[in-house]
Amino acid sequence: MDAPPLALDHSSVPPPDPSAAASAFVVVVDAVERIAFHDWGGPSTAGPPIILIHGLSGTSWTWAPVARRLSSVRRVVAMDLRGHGISDAPTHGYDPDTLAEDVVAVADGSGLTGQGRLVVAGHGFGAIVAAWTAAVLGDACAGLVLVDGGWEDAEVATGADADEFLRTIAEPPEVLRSMSAWLADRRGFDPSTWDADQERAAREAVVELPVGRLAPATRPHVVEACVRAMFAYRPTVVLPSVAAPIVALAAADDDGTHAGTLAMMQTALSEAERPPIRVARFPGDGHNLMRYRPIEVSAAILAGGQLG
Repeated sequence: MDAPPLALDHSSVPPPDPSAAASAFVVVVDAVERIAFHDWGGPSTAGPPIILIHGLSGTSWTWAPVARRLSSVRRVVAMDLRGHGISDAPTHGYDPDTLAEDVVAVADGSGLTGQGRLVVAGHGFGAIVAAWTAAVLGDACAGLVLVDGGWEDAEVATGADADEFLRTIAEPPEVLRSMSAWLADRRGFDPSTWDADQERAAREAVVELPVGRLAPATRPHVVEACVRAMFAYRPTVVLPSVAAPIVALAAADDDGTHAGTLAMMQTALSEAERPPIRVARFPGDGHNLMRYRPIEVSAAILAGGQLG
């Protein structure tokens, strides 16, 4: 089943506000773990508030190009998943229920849930967490936005199991030899979109060791636990249980060979008598659409809260 296209209204997206400042906060879950988030502010009465969830080994700052736009028209919060950014990294809690509970705790702690039904948007692994969260929220979710993932069965899409996938995601040693090498590599993805926000997001992804080399900031036990959760995710079970409209943005890495998994997802929604996912495709862009297509991602998030 073909996915109906998502019409994006670029005119609805304000320009980025370079002066916007995000305030950092934490909420405490289970009386122990601290989950961090950046509150970008924004009007609380203009439409559904928005919570943004980053991908594997990322941080909330990867959403800055989108948050700088949307905070002019909506209340916006971007969180650090447990084990990422400045959130705590316990050895437990990377299961669907706990990750969704973390998102709800951030929404409650930031005051978003007191401002109306939420739009939940996630990137990559964060799209999976967003889907789990939307299912938990039920009618309190105004829209689910899947950026570069969230509709896939990882094993079907990659042709690998979790152990095989874990062996493929290490950064090359030459990229981690110094901070300058790391930043040059990240800038090289697309020099035209490299700015201070991209540099901050890149720096937050690594730790500089005393010898000058770098290590990934996300600890190995966190990466492994999140990858295993990703491979256990069954979108054909989770997404039909989401009450809110679902929109998706498919980058080059998520389209083409992965198109079959999206078709499977549409069939499952049809069988559950749920509306299909509406999709915007970007076959010329890489996995980080927040960096490469911030206007389009922002437009999709605004649309996602207006379809229900």
